[in-house]
Amino acid sequence: MKISGFTFVKNGVMLDYPFLESIQSILPICDELVIAVGDSSDNTRDLIIGLNNPKIKIVDTIWDPEIKTGGQILAQQTNIAKSYISGDWGFYIQADEVVHEKYYSEILRAASENLHNPEVEGLLFGFRHFYGSYNFYGISRDWYRHEIRMIKNYSYITSYKDAQGFRSSNNKKLKVRALDAEIFHYGWVRSPEAQKAKRKLVSPLWGEESEELTAFHYKRREKLKTFLGTHPNVMLKRVENMNWKFPYDPNKTRMSVKEKLSQWIEGKTGLRIAEYKNYVITK
Repeated sequence: MKISGFTFVKNGVMLDYPFLESIQSILPICDELVIAVGDSSDNTRDLIIGLNNPKIKIVDTIWDPEIKTGGQILAQQTNIAKSYISGDWGFYIQADEVVHEKYYSEILRAASENLHNPEVEGLLFGFRHFYGSYNFYGISRDWYRHEIRMIKNYSYITSYKDAQGFRSSNNKKLKVRALDAEIFHYGWVRSPEAQKAKRKLVSPLWGEESEELTAFHYKRREKLKTFLGTHPNVMLKRVENMNWKFPYDPNKTRMSVKEKLSQWIEGKTGLRIAEYKNYVITK
């Protein structure tokens, strides 16, 4: 069984993405890792080369400035990277996502057991979305709980919409097997200054005007949950070097009655009413 990792990144340093940590988090269980490196204005490419890992294969890309609707450029770059993989499985990860080493054995087990199962096209991961700091994560409906991150290397499987997940080329949802492993998403853990810079640079990818903000303020209406676990080893330095304050007060959260009821039901039953699912779980 061969596992090919694939990802994309552009201006990872300027946008303060943990892209090096992301890459290093899946390298141990990949036989190769294809990275579509966009035409960056910083030293993103040099830092990837500096990892000096023979598994890494760089594909240089130029982002089309005319693709600026719904984050579609992200799916395009994902598909470019996918087109270069050669493994049985493609392990996809985004530049702000990291895999904890404690899940390696579970990932390898699931990949091996489902390799020849025609009813399984992908593997479904849980998601933990950190917000504001490394100590809190979102639990409301605003955050998706699961998404596909490993796919069989079939040509008809393509990145979907803004690269959140995958579907078949005829827009059919993939059949997946859920596994007991999570993706740690750190896209909302930056200093306020870095978040401001990111929003200004990334907004045009969704057809929005670059936001001219005087400041960025972390604001969440709903309750966040305190993280009591451990972060991946590759993230420990970033966690230790956090240099901003996250002014979160759980006593000042605001939720509608509907939101409170939905969260209460989910807490009691584990079910999220009318949850969006970009996949079909197969047994």
